[in-house]
Amino acid sequence: MSYPVPGNHDYESGSAAGYFDYFNGVGAFSGRAGDRDKGYYSFDLGAWHVIALNSNCSAVGGCGTGSPQEVWLASDLAAHASQCTLAYWHHPRFNSGSAGNDSTYQPFWQDLYNANADLILAGHSHTYERFAPLDPTGTINTTRGIREIIAGTGGKSFQAFGTIRAGSEARNNTTFGVLKLALYPTRYDWEFDPEPGKPFTDSGSTSCH
Repeated sequence: MSYPVPGNHDYESGSAAGYFDYFNGVGAFSGRAGDRDKGYYSFDLGAWHVIALNSNCSAVGGCGTGSPQEVWLASDLAAHASQCTLAYWHHPRFNSGSAGNDSTYQPFWQDLYNANADLILAGHSHTYERFAPLDPTGTINTTRGIREIIAGTGGKSFQAFGTIRAGSEARNNTTFGVLKLALYPTRYDWEFDPEPGKPFTDSGSTSCH
């Protein structure tokens, strides 16, 4: 079962109608992809609390502090004090790819950091990149920091790296592949599974806060 988040191309239609029709059902307001006017939602997966956010901010009333989505995120985190928390959205906050860091999503990171979240996933950049656990300023913090993994290697094309950002521990822009996660009650394992014939991979394990 897929639990999606919308990307920038989904809104080329203006309202991401095709995206919501596909995941929620034609014309359905709510469903697996969340409400059509939001596109963000959360669910529990075993011992984990998982949060899907919509980084197409202009389509949902913004992403800044006090915006409807940020207020919802803070409330959702307060209501789900799970030991392990994962969040994901399309555009990365920290990124050594050509688009660079994007402070638009700083309020998300701050709320998640305040709630001791563990892992953030992103795409958008056509690269693979894994960061050390970071605080909201992008400084490595192995005690409370959140690890971000960008996996934009689904098969369309590759993009160049720009300035290598602090905390970038692994990166690749020559290998298509998928990121596999195993979520356990007190830890997570990750593994980049490359396309056949390519040697690059990346794997590891980290305990939840």
